[in-house]
Amino acid sequence: MPEVKSTFREVLPKQGQLSMEDVPTMVLCKPKLLPLKSVTLEKLEKMHQEAQEVIKQQEMALKEQGKEQ
Repeated sequence: MPEVKSTFREVLPKQGQLSMEDVPTMVLCKPKLLPLKSVTLEKLEKMHQEAQEVIKQQEMALKEQGKEQ
């Protein structure tokens, strides 16, 4: 591929201030791991499971009382 010469040439000032354009660039950071289930959802599931166990125990107690009579 032939080298293309630029029509502009770089000029650096001998006196005064040299300004430079600040170009925003993307900064990569570590990915953040998010839980698959929220804490609230886990609490709700635990409460639901405990309620189901209480219902089972009550049903078993009712069955045993029904057999005795």
